[in-house]
Amino acid sequence: MYLLLAAVLLGGFLHYLWKAEAALSKPWAPDAASQHFSKRPLPPPIDETFLSADSWKLPLRTKGRDVVDQKGRRFKLSSVNWYGASDELFIPGGLDVKHRSDIARTIRSLGFNSVRMPYSDEMVISNPSILPHLVAANPDLVGLQALDIFEAVIDALTEEGIAVIINNHITSATWCCGADPCDAGWANDHLGPLCRVRQTEDEWIAHWETVMERFVDNPLVIGADLRNEVRGVWGTMTWDRWATAAERAGNALLKLNPEWLIVVGGTESGNDLTGAGQRPVRLDFENRVVYSAHVYAWSGWGSMEGRYAKRSYPSFVKAMRHNWAYLVEGNLAPVWIGEFGAPNEPGEGDIHYWQNLMRYLKAIDADFGYWAINPRKPKENEKESYSLVEDDWSTPVLDYRMKDMTELMRA
Repeated sequence: MYLLLAAVLLGGFLHYLWKAEAALSKPWAPDAASQHFSKRPLPPPIDETFLSADSWKLPLRTKGRDVVDQKGRRFKLSSVNWYGASDELFIPGGLDVKHRSDIARTIRSLGFNSVRMPYSDEMVISNPSILPHLVAANPDLVGLQALDIFEAVIDALTEEGIAVIINNHITSATWCCGADPCDAGWANDHLGPLCRVRQTEDEWIAHWETVMERFVDNPLVIGADLRNEVRGVWGTMTWDRWATAAERAGNALLKLNPEWLIVVGGTESGNDLTGAGQRPVRLDFENRVVYSAHVYAWSGWGSMEGRYAKRSYPSFVKAMRHNWAYLVEGNLAPVWIGEFGAPNEPGEGDIHYWQNLMRYLKAIDADFGYWAINPRKPKENEKESYSLVEDDWSTPVLDYRMKDMTELMRA
C-alpha cells in the first residue's frame, strides 16, 4: 500500500515537472514593441561611443564600477562575441562568406563598440595553415596560419574603430563548454594522459604572451579576458586558486603592455564572483581589473529556486546581487556581462529570462557582451539560433534582442 502511494506521489511530481518544462518551451509570440522594431531601420550607431572618436583619451583604466578614459569619462562596453578561433576550424567564423572588414562594418552598424574574440590554446600550440576555402571571401589570407588570420581579423575590427578584448576560451579546439575536465580550467597537467591537449599553468601564460605580443602597439586592443567559464573538475574550482593564477597571468601580460585591462571571470562557469569582494584580484598595476560574469537562461540550475528561465524578477535580482552585482551596485569594481544570449525564436522560458535580465541590466546601466554575432557554428555549419545576422553576415536580425540591446546601448 505504501509503495503504491509513493509511486502515485512520485508520478504526480514527475508529471508536474514535465508540465512545467513544457510550459517553458511553449513558443513566444512577439509583443507589439518587438514587432514595431522589426519593421523599422536600425538606428545608426552613435559615433561618440566608439574609442576611435577624437573625444576619447586612451589608455583606459578602472574607477569604481566603471571603465574610464584618462579624462575620467566612462567607456561603456557594449560588446558582441565573434567566435570560431576557439573551435575546430581555428579561425573566426564567416571568412568564407564576407571580407573581414565588411563583417567589422556590420558589427559597428549594429551599435557594438567592442568585440570579444575567443581563441583556444590548441590554436596557439598547433597554429595550423588554414585551408583556402575557409577564407574564400578573404583571398589575401590564403596560405596564412591561424594566428596570422586571427591578427588580421582583429586589425580589421580596430581599423573600424571597434575595441577588442581577446579571450582564452578553451584548451582544446572545440565548442565550449562540456563536461570534459581537461577544458574546465586553465591548466590540466594534473590529469596526466587523460587530456588530448595538455598544458601547465606556465604554458597557459606563455600561450597568452604569444597571442598578445602581436597587439602591443594596437591601442584599440584594450584587454585580455583570461579564461572562459572556469569551473575546475565538475565545479570544484576555488576562487582563491583562480584569483592567484589570474594575478600571475595578468602581471605577465602587463609586462608586455601595462595599459591593458585584465578581465577575470567568475568561477562556476562564469556565474560566481562572490569571492572577489573579500579576495580581490590584485595586479602590479592598479586600476586594471575588470570582472566578468556570464548569465544564461539555464544558469542557476541546482539551486532551490531553479534556473533563471523560471525565476521571478525579485528572485533573479537577488541572485545577480549575490553572484556579481554587489560589485557594481557598491561601486567596488566593473563587471562586464561577457556572455548572455537567447534564440531568435524563443520559448516562454527564454523570454522570461531575457526580460528579467534586460530589465536589470538597464536598471544598473551594465557593461555587456552578447553571445554571438555568428549565424553558423563552425564544425558542422549548424545554424546558430542566437545569431544577430543572417547567413550573409550582413543582414541584421531585427527582433526583440536587438530592440532591447539598442535600448541598453543608449541607456
